[in-house]
Amino acid sequence: MTTYNKTDLRRAVEAAIRAPSMHNSQPWRFRLRDGGIEVLADNSRQLSVADSGGWAVRIACGAATFNARLALAVSGTPAQVLLRPPGTGPEVIARMTPGAPRPPTYREQDLFTAIPRRHSNRQPFWPNPVPSEVRAGLIEAAKAEGCWLNLLVGMTALTGFAEIANSADRVLRRDPRYQAELFGWVHAEVAPDGIAVSAGGPRPEPQDLLPQRAFSDRPRAPGRDFEPEPLVAVLGSVADRPIDQIMAGQALQRVLLTVTSAGLTSSMMSQPIEVPAARDHLRRSLSRSGAPQMTLRIGYGQPGRPTERRHLDDVLTD
Repeated sequence: MTTYNKTDLRRAVEAAIRAPSMHNSQPWRFRLRDGGIEVLADNSRQLSVADSGGWAVRIACGAATFNARLALAVSGTPAQVLLRPPGTGPEVIARMTPGAPRPPTYREQDLFTAIPRRHSNRQPFWPNPVPSEVRAGLIEAAKAEGCWLNLLVGMTALTGFAEIANSADRVLRRDPRYQAELFGWVHAEVAPDGIAVSAGGPRPEPQDLLPQRAFSDRPRAPGRDFEPEPLVAVLGSVADRPIDQIMAGQALQRVLLTVTSAGLTSSMMSQPIEVPAARDHLRRSLSRSGAPQMTLRIGYGQPGRPTERRHLDDVLTD
């Protein structure tokens, strides 16, 4: 019978905690059980205002599941993954047990090596266009996880999206409870979770096409406006049940790692997803069935560094 050793399992959890989460809240725990790993939602880290329904927790835990899957595949034993296993509580997001051993594919190795290099880049990108073959690869990455990815091309589509995103951003900015929660996760010093002030983008200005979260009041350098025609992607799922949101989290991470492995960078914009009316408007504007789950800005940019993470022993239970 194939089994994972303790080193394989710990390496999988080390990869999992590098997943993205709203405000870097890291709403997950991991449990080693019966020779495999369970990914658990940590509801004590759920954002009570921004994520009262748990959507962002499930997206984050899905992304963490994908990272763990990659690590186990690279170890030579891909996992059999069961999402929301029957007979467990809603906090159990996924269970991974050993599958048939096989050598990792080149693609799995590429994506795995991208995990420590992936991070959100909130700075202006360079105007260089993203090649068509890379765009096609991003669409295929989402499709491989049972989701869809729309790339918005042309200023008509971008302007329409910008109107939706900015409208949602204004709604959230007017909510004092939302803003207090957001800034409660912003840190001036290095911390094991949350957003460092240094990781935020420059202060928003009227000419910006897309909304930026005001993590700091730092002005931008002269001549460093945001790109005039960004590549915007909308990631969606075929439905909007909790299991679909977990699948979208896996698709999101596959897309983000595909972006990183191609030498690109990205940032996430969740405002159009967080406001229900904006989310429905976005879905209708795309003429898509299912539900948008995340929007992304993708391009070439100045390298940065990933945010901090909690220690493995703080999130892992044997």
